[in-house]
Amino acid sequence: MRMPVTARQLRLWSGFVLFAYVATHLANHALGLVSLSTMEAAREYLFEDLWRGIGLPFLVAALLTHVALALGVIWQRRVFRLQRWEWAQLLLGFAIPPLLAVHMIGTLGANLLFDIEPTYTLVLLATWIDGGRTLFQQLLLLPVAWLHGCIGLYFWLRLKPWYGSAQPYLFAVALLLPVLAALGFAAAGREVAVAMQDADWLAAEMARIGGLTDARIATIYEIERYAVAAFATLLLAMLLARQVRGWLSRRRAIRISYPSGVTVEIRPGTTLLEASRIGGIPHASVCGGRGRCSTCRVHVDTGIENLPAASPAETAVLSRIGAGPNVRLACQARPTGPVAMTPLLPPSASPRDALPRPGHHHGQEADIAILFADLRAFTALSERKLPYDVVFILNRYFRAMGTAVEQAGGHLDKFIGDGVMALFGVDSDAADGARRALEAARRMAFNLDEINRLLAADLERPLRIGIGIHAGAAIVGEMGYGAAVSLTAVGDSVNTASRIEALTKDLDCQLVISESVASAAGIAFDGLERHEIAIRGRAEPLRVIGIRDAASLPALDRAV
Repeated sequence: MRMPVTARQLRLWSGFVLFAYVATHLANHALGLVSLSTMEAAREYLFEDLWRGIGLPFLVAALLTHVALALGVIWQRRVFRLQRWEWAQLLLGFAIPPLLAVHMIGTLGANLLFDIEPTYTLVLLATWIDGGRTLFQQLLLLPVAWLHGCIGLYFWLRLKPWYGSAQPYLFAVALLLPVLAALGFAAAGREVAVAMQDADWLAAEMARIGGLTDARIATIYEIERYAVAAFATLLLAMLLARQVRGWLSRRRAIRISYPSGVTVEIRPGTTLLEASRIGGIPHASVCGGRGRCSTCRVHVDTGIENLPAASPAETAVLSRIGAGPNVRLACQARPTGPVAMTPLLPPSASPRDALPRPGHHHGQEADIAILFADLRAFTALSERKLPYDVVFILNRYFRAMGTAVEQAGGHLDKFIGDGVMALFGVDSDAADGARRALEAARRMAFNLDEINRLLAADLERPLRIGIGIHAGAAIVGEMGYGAAVSLTAVGDSVNTASRIEALTKDLDCQLVISESVASAAGIAFDGLERHEIAIRGRAEPLRVIGIRDAASLPALDRAV
């Protein structure tokens, strides 16, 4: 079953058509750097055959659709507390119709009404003869229309995974095309200005466009005035209707609650994202509330029944990121009753946060391997060192341990004091995670030996490390607050791994692993002593294997 076309899709595709029209216009203008005749030859192909031929119905439909949707945005928005780029795009967009009116009516309108061919020579003659007004409108229309289109295109493209690498080239095109167009238009204008000095040439051109009489020119300007007045009337009517709607709905306030205890009162029809803006509460929204990026998503703590069902477009975005049942896009959800919500991303969220990511980033239970490592007797060592020396040694240690984890394909969760926590198999399974964790332990042992060799003159005794690894089910997801949000794991398996690491002191081993790690990795570890250990919080004893030197582990080729 096909999903219905949404207003967002209509806005996007109508914008594409209009942007293509503007881009081909600018490209044609740029050919004026070659010659006026080259501009005319390209115009016949681009505009006679393409846009006024097969493309005219699409162009007119795109223009009317885009203007109608822009007016719809004015009606739909409950609050105009917008970001700077949103204000820029909105104001530039509404400046285009008045600036475009005289150009479109004087070219396309003259062709349709009076069968007059709107050549570049005619346009340039009209520009130079009419003087300031037409020239000012032409020069202003070019950057206004181009900037409006580029802003919309940028905020659509920046959500694409490949945009980062393509951005410099796209920026170069966006900058150079209007500059070349302006230079081409000026060069062709100078060519016409020189040609006008020839009375015979000017008489021939005026005779060729003789159908454009004073009366018809007056008609074109009158149509332009009516078109601008009609657009202004529509816009004012929409703003007035908004005021009337606000007055009628003022008594039906809806309360939106935030985790901080702040409550915002909104009117019916307001989105949750607009509620945040009304309350001055920072809220992520990379795409500006168009329902594309998912960065504005919230967890609805209470009042989910007061939100209408998600539209097909919103459902598609939520499915793409693997969102839970109580997660909604704040820019699309319009509550009909009280709602308590928690924004799920920090206000500083970037386009990268909008890209689809594995489910574990949003929270899921998974079988993984967890590694804890801790320096032995480092507190006593640090008491006899200057702070600078302690920081220097720890940074060398953290770099060596972090490198070992990354090279083995693990995720470095965090550094805790002089300890390390790492996760393995987050993107695969426990078997792969167990093998990678063992490989990381082997590399950590080698890297520690290298540190001891390099810092032998600075250390009273070699650094020693204890490593514990356990495999089992854990809840994996991005947790934290503000800038401290990171991918981590919680659960009984994590606690068990931490306690196994503490056993390295009792068993006098560099590495202790649970039997579940050996089983998942598919390694027998014959000849090594096994122990049954009582773990606080577990009803049954845990079988573990002690390995005196982690560097003695065989290299696990599949783990790298």
